[in-house]
Amino acid sequence: MSPRQVELALKKQRLQMRSTALREDFSTYAAGWKPVFTLADRGYSGLRWLRRHPVVPVAAGVALLVARPRMVLRWAQRGFFAWQTLRRLRGVLPLTLRPIR
Repeated sequence: MSPRQVELALKKQRLQMRSTALREDFSTYAAGWKPVFTLADRGYSGLRWLRRHPVVPVAAGVALLVARPRMVLRWAQRGFFAWQTLRRLRGVLPLTLRPIR
């Protein structure tokens, strides 16, 4: 092997060792986030289940509408108001958040 090839092989080995050490450090630091990621995964799985079984949320909504019509209508009104507000703000916010040149 030429000296250049030996040098490159040693450099590659050092980089691989450094990469291994960084991965171990990251796994140590990321261990504290495991409960958060687990909760997010469970929430995502629940949403996927609801998308596969759309009858369940529709049935729950109908049951609420029959049992508590005023409450459902009040929340629908609030939701409509929030949607309208966001639509209006979306037209205004890009103007205020543009970078100054």
